[in-house]
Amino acid sequence: MKKSIWIILGIAAVIVLWAVSANNKMITKQENATSKWGNVQADYQRRMDLVNQAINIVKGAGNYEQSTLEKVIQARNNAPKLDASDLNEENIAKFQAAYDKMAQEMSRAINITVERYPELTATKNYQEFQTQVEGCENRINVSRKAFNDAVREYNTAIRRFPNSVIAGMFGHEKMGYFQATEGADQAPSTEALL
Repeated sequence: MKKSIWIILGIAAVIVLWAVSANNKMITKQENATSKWGNVQADYQRRMDLVNQAINIVKGAGNYEQSTLEKVIQARNNAPKLDASDLNEENIAKFQAAYDKMAQEMSRAINITVERYPELTATKNYQEFQTQVEGCENRINVSRKAFNDAVREYNTAIRRFPNSVIAGMFGHEKMGYFQATEGADQAPSTEALL
């Protein structure tokens, strides 16, 4: 009788240790994805800082188109914040749409300014700004990919059996991905920018 109790206790201890270990691995993967989300937000903040520079470039050009500048400022002010605890697909899509709109307005404002003030493109500050914008967009793409990779790893871990049982017990929920915006597979028209 005592031997069977020790065997049952031993099996129970192994199951508890396995459950704790599985949960800890899921937490590690979740924290990795959350960390990657922080990198995405940092890169979007960099873009936001570049929007402020774009506003100053447009203002500095002199007779800028007021309505275009107002659209850039409005898009910047409407850019949402998204907490790591709300990383579902719907919230990520809203976040991405708002930041994409801001980037489009910034691009439009800069293109109008350059069209009206072609000498601006020759200035060193403007050329540096263009390089910063390009680098910023590249960093955003790299951060989004790293985030999606971390989310995929986490989501896979919580959905696979027997981890799915532990994930359900400890409240691990599926995280959302960044997805391409609708129409991203089509080349943008340069006429839309003018």
